[in-house]
Amino acid sequence: MAQAVSLASNNQSPKNNPFKGLFSNFRGDLTGGLTAAVVALPLALAFAVASGVEPKAGLYTAIVAGVVAAVFGGSPVQITGPTGAMAVVLVGIVAKYGIEKVWIAGVMAGIIQIALGVAKLGRLVKFIPYPVTAGFTNGIAVIIFCGQLNNFFGLHLPNQEHFLQALWQTVTNLEGYNWLAIALALLTIGTKLLWNRINHSIPGSLVGLVVATIAAVIAKSQWNLEVPTIGLIPQSLPIPQGIPHWNDFKLIRELINPAIALAALGSIESLLAAVVADGMSVSDRHNSDRELIGQGLANMIVPFFGGIPATGAIARTAVNVRAGGKTRLSGVIHGVALAAIVLAFAPLASQVPLAALAGILMITSIRMMEWEAIGLLIHTTYADFGVMLLTWLVTVCFDLVLAVEVGLIAAGILFIKRMSELSLVKMPEDNVFLAGVPLDFGKQIAIYRIDGPMFFGAAERFVSFLREAPEVKYLILRMRYVPSMDTTGLVALEEIYHDLQRHNCQLILSGLRPEVEQLLERSGLLKEIGHENCFESTNDALQKIMPNNKSQETASLSKKLLVTKP
Repeated sequence: MAQAVSLASNNQSPKNNPFKGLFSNFRGDLTGGLTAAVVALPLALAFAVASGVEPKAGLYTAIVAGVVAAVFGGSPVQITGPTGAMAVVLVGIVAKYGIEKVWIAGVMAGIIQIALGVAKLGRLVKFIPYPVTAGFTNGIAVIIFCGQLNNFFGLHLPNQEHFLQALWQTVTNLEGYNWLAIALALLTIGTKLLWNRINHSIPGSLVGLVVATIAAVIAKSQWNLEVPTIGLIPQSLPIPQGIPHWNDFKLIRELINPAIALAALGSIESLLAAVVADGMSVSDRHNSDRELIGQGLANMIVPFFGGIPATGAIARTAVNVRAGGKTRLSGVIHGVALAAIVLAFAPLASQVPLAALAGILMITSIRMMEWEAIGLLIHTTYADFGVMLLTWLVTVCFDLVLAVEVGLIAAGILFIKRMSELSLVKMPEDNVFLAGVPLDFGKQIAIYRIDGPMFFGAAERFVSFLREAPEVKYLILRMRYVPSMDTTGLVALEEIYHDLQRHNCQLILSGLRPEVEQLLERSGLLKEIGHENCFESTNDALQKIMPNNKSQETASLSKKLLVTKP
């Protein structure tokens, strides 16, 4: 997921009708949709179990949400269904509220997503920093892996509201482990890893699931050994149903926080998956706002068919694109193919061991880990690595939405700190602009260049830095590279002006941009400083300060200032 942030998010709306040329790539869309359906089958079952709901809910979600999001979404190749990130959030909500309340929360989440799309907030996902997405992706991977230990060991333990509670419950009950379940999980893992080296057309996860199921059936018939299985899945298509207590306002108020969490996670993951698809596909770029609306409609409709909230799935979308899918028809075919599989093979699913699903999810979680991101951040900046580590810890110890919030705050503070460090540069003697190098022009004149916006992050450092030279009689601020200034920056400049006045030092401004000059004019600060102390260039200011000084040092400095950037 985190790689998506490093890509440029192109959110241009498709210029043509999204349904135009729907059958222009029928063979490719058919292959892509069928391949995605085969890949989605074991994952839909596994993520449903990981969410704490019945396996059939995962299949119904993949069918209904896959078709609705494909028709109404903003990405022509996106495949929607149950995902690991959503399972991490859902398992706690299911344990606390129950499946019926999850349906209500899912409808509410869909309404929130539609509102975000209508408000055209889809593009905000590109402002999520790379360390934050890497952090919560790695956190999700750890939670999925550890959350499958129950099924891996064949334990019959109830779902817990929080990941750490479930992990503690598992490690304190290992005396009840099932050797056959462990063997089947390892068999699934081994088959999946080895099969991918032999054949790429049939997913290794599906082969591993079939092999483990056959082994479980043989063990039961020959040696009467049993393991937990997923149970019977109805051999029927999902049909509309009612949602109880939908008109209970008190209940809706109780579920608003879970709904916001589901909407936020669903929006982020779906948009990141769409960006990844853009980088792989030659078809039209996705429309972020329309994608939110499509995902919102899917999440509103799915609960009425017994499903759970869904998101765009990066892995299944990638499979669709690689297999030839180019239009939204591939997503529709994916849903229809899953429905056909349910009608034909649902009775056989009752024998699928949960340990096999655990093995599939464990491999999936390991591959979700952003190993390259960890290496990149360690070798670039420790601060960014710290943001990723903080986001990861909050994801594991608390919850995903809080992790994103904390990560964004930490990344924002880091950004402010970096901007503050880069905002103020003292003019050196030569043309190499290095902060802290003294200007060899006596002690009565100091020249500083301000780079970038003069905003609140730079204000305090700006004030303290200039107060370190009380003997200066003239302070020239070169502001040609200050495109904007906020109120705090304005107040900081006013404080500097009054502080310099107390030290009998005159403030001189050069190269004011029209926007900044208008702000100073409206505030009245420009009148206090004096229009006569504002110059077009630093050279003009120097000539005004020392009109009678014709020393070689002055001429040399003026010449240097003329050849440097203004």
